[in-house]
Amino acid sequence: MIDPAIPQPEGDDVSTRSALRRAIAPGRSLSSSDVVAREEPLEIQLGPASLAVVMRTPGHDEELVRGFAITERIVASASQILSVRHCSTARSAEAEDNVVRILVAAEVEVDLAALRRNLYASSSCGICGKATIENALATAPPLADDAFALDAATIRAFPAKLASMQEGFRATGGLHAAGLFDRSGNLLVVREDIGRHNAVDKVVGWAAAHGLLPLSRHALMVSGRISFEIVQKALAARVPVVAAVSAPSSLAIELAEASGIALVGFLRGQTMNVYANQARVLA
Repeated sequence: MIDPAIPQPEGDDVSTRSALRRAIAPGRSLSSSDVVAREEPLEIQLGPASLAVVMRTPGHDEELVRGFAITERIVASASQILSVRHCSTARSAEAEDNVVRILVAAEVEVDLAALRRNLYASSSCGICGKATIENALATAPPLADDAFALDAATIRAFPAKLASMQEGFRATGGLHAAGLFDRSGNLLVVREDIGRHNAVDKVVGWAAAHGLLPLSRHALMVSGRISFEIVQKALAARVPVVAAVSAPSSLAIELAEASGIALVGFLRGQTMNVYANQARVLA
């Protein structure tokens, strides 16, 4: 069960009210307002240098940046992250809450030019520019060929548990979620964001802050499709089982198969499709 001491999604941060005009019938309209998901840019600074700008839903920004550093292999381990914090000063008042700086250990060698070429984030496509399995496995090797597996009945319970914590989605209909489960199927944490890749980074950042990495005895579930980027991030965090209510992409399946990750799609009701490393799912 979720630890009540662990912060969960912050409803006040993830949504805002927006004016709109709803057409009721030809020639008639009604002015009203609606609750919509918040989306704002977040600049990630590595020391004093700007590294990337991601479009995200505000809330748990430090978790997002911590997880980003791990899943994009900027650092080899969470211990190499010295600090993550919002900048106290910004170029404009509007940017005060939208700049986070990360400091890493001196032994971390960072090629900023190479990172900037490979890092492009948006609310729609995630991290682009790493579209080969070879590159993914070069930075994060395949998982150990161990006997870790989850019972199918345990996995079937994931969607209802995740949905019960998606407060932002219920309010806006516009947020993705990622949830982390332990081996017994207990939901440890849920994070929501306009981008599913950001939600995963927030979960990984939370796990890093709580000393749980590597996540070699955990499962990750996302609300939506499973793209290559999601599997890539799971591999970096060493997650052996990734599930979703929707479909995986072809490249996500190929990377999961090559990296030792069980990939579960169309997890709905009593049914699921296991696309890769079926031995990790006990029927």
